[in-house]
Amino acid sequence: MRFREATHRARRENILPMINVVFLLLIFFLLTAQIAPPPPFEVAAPSADETDLADGTLVLYLGADGRLGFREAVGYEAVLAGLHDALRDQCGGPCSDDTRPIAVLRADKSVNGSKLAALLPKLAALGLRDIQLVTVRK
Repeated sequence: MRFREATHRARRENILPMINVVFLLLIFFLLTAQIAPPPPFEVAAPSADETDLADGTLVLYLGADGRLGFREAVGYEAVLAGLHDALRDQCGGPCSDDTRPIAVLRADKSVNGSKLAALLPKLAALGLRDIQLVTVRK
């Protein structure tokens, strides 16, 4: 009697555990890796208190509805006139680069960027060159 030799198929390796390990490692490295490079040093954000502002700093307010405010003045024309007077009083005439005050603009977070962009040339025409926009970190 002749028996056929049994052909042995090579048993296929089950790679499912290896795939699981690779995905677990991938998830681990994604969760522990830093996506953004760390800052070179820590920076404390300034507070928005009026007392922290330097002497001579002009504080402007831009509301959500686009209204502009400075001291008691509200509205573009009144604010621009008030700024002109404040600059004249602080500089004693035309401001030089050494005597030019800093302007701080506190804009509402819902203000459209086009309103802010339209305001900056008007402030520059008055002689304000250093305008700081107050923001809050998230």
